[in-house]
Amino acid sequence: MFPSRNHLNMSCLTQRSRSKAPQKLDIMPRSKEIQEQMRTKVIEIYQSGKGYKAISKALGLQRTTVRAIIHKWQQHGTVVNLPRRGRLTKITPRAQRQLIREVTEDPRTTSKELQASLASVKVSVHDSTVRERLGKNGLHGRFPRRKPLLSKKNIRAHLNFAKKHLSDCQDFWENTLWTDEAKVELFGRQMSRYIWCRSNTAFQTTNIIPAVKHGGGKVMVWGCFAASGTGRLAVINGTMNSTVYQNILKENVRPSVGQLKLKRSWVLQQDNDPKHTSKSTSEWPKNNKTKTLERPSPSPDLNLIEMLWHDLNKVVHARNTSNKAELQQFCKDEWAQIPPERCKRLVASYRKRLIAVIAAKGGPTSY
Repeated sequence: MFPSRNHLNMSCLTQRSRSKAPQKLDIMPRSKEIQEQMRTKVIEIYQSGKGYKAISKALGLQRTTVRAIIHKWQQHGTVVNLPRRGRLTKITPRAQRQLIREVTEDPRTTSKELQASLASVKVSVHDSTVRERLGKNGLHGRFPRRKPLLSKKNIRAHLNFAKKHLSDCQDFWENTLWTDEAKVELFGRQMSRYIWCRSNTAFQTTNIIPAVKHGGGKVMVWGCFAASGTGRLAVINGTMNSTVYQNILKENVRPSVGQLKLKRSWVLQQDNDPKHTSKSTSEWPKNNKTKTLERPSPSPDLNLIEMLWHDLNKVVHARNTSNKAELQQFCKDEWAQIPPERCKRLVASYRKRLIAVIAAKGGPTSY
């Protein structure tokens, strides 16, 4: 028996419906980058006279891949990866010039303010993009250094002192007794430091640095040193005035000169503070046949003892003193333990400091 016409029609419809059913597509995974060693082999075989088809068969690569490697080698002379262009920056050359101009005129301008400034000229970028672009032009965010405020009079005195003493020999500076006063606080300003702590323990006693209003007590000290080491350290009780200063000189200068073995031509260096230059104080060097060298104030970069005060504060605060009596004793102990090599290096750098002051035309220097 032959199949009926209706049966044939139904079978045809069934086949058509099957053929029209959506088929699952095989999505090829993204191919990996051809290693540089393999690309080099492609060029070597190509240079031996083989064609694309032979190279493709020998190395198991697609013919289009072989052609692309050879084309790149012919065009650039290399098979290594070339720098990719990447996304174009939104900051135009004109906007970049505006950024540089604004931070040059006012270095305190923040990246948020610069971002808003660019938005006013229809350039919309993130503030991190602003910082990145400034960094590429050599402008980086830094904490500003703290330096004394110098008036025009201070700057002139600063510069004149440096020019006057630039020609002094090294022996002159090594035979100088450097003196100054300083304040050491019981709970002074602590150095920035990190601590290791667990979450939610930031305010535990072991994880905080105690701060007391107005320092919680302070000690005023007078000290001296020379290239051969540190001299005496005197604690100042009460207010420092000309009379107190003269007593300090009388009790500590001569013993320190003998201790440090300075030559007979030694010089007493001090700043031009009013209590140092008063009429009564000026008589003391004359009566004691002492030469003085008055340094302009404020000029910490020309005052070598400032570096020793920094060292003293650092080690004293590390000892966690609890009262002023301990603080006074710790200051004397630590002052005596400052290495003579430290003093010698400081004095040896003085000529460089004078040159730096002249280069800065009397202004602040890196010292």
